[in-house]
Amino acid sequence: MGSLAQTHNEPLQIYVVEDSAAVRERLLELVDSIDGARCTGYAETASAAIEGIRSLRPDAVILDLRLAEGNGFDVMRALRDDVPGPDFYVLSSFAAEPYRRLALRMGAAAFFDKVTELPAIRDLITQRAMRHCVSTN
Repeated sequence: MGSLAQTHNEPLQIYVVEDSAAVRERLLELVDSIDGARCTGYAETASAAIEGIRSLRPDAVILDLRLAEGNGFDVMRALRDDVPGPDFYVLSSFAAEPYRRLALRMGAAAFFDKVTELPAIRDLITQRAMRHCVSTN
């Protein structure tokens, strides 16, 4: 007998780490506009992000590199040995190649320029939410 597709009731859990209130609100609205995805929480600092991510165990994290206290690299470094760990989608207005390379080397699933690539992060989360909501047994 063939495999059946099973729909999960749980949406893709996304945690947002961004210190700019305006950008954070935009990201929260972006996540909430995606079918099958839900924002489980947010943080403005590296230490609050580490605590929140460990507590809530989201599927993915949208992570700004520059934070009011600490940075996104601190967050990834603190959580890299956590299993299972979330996928990190790094977002920065400092999208120079050295930052991209370092983020990917530290385990980021993707890196986006905050100024020009927000539609791309929406597309990635939409695709991930679709895969999350429907799986084959």
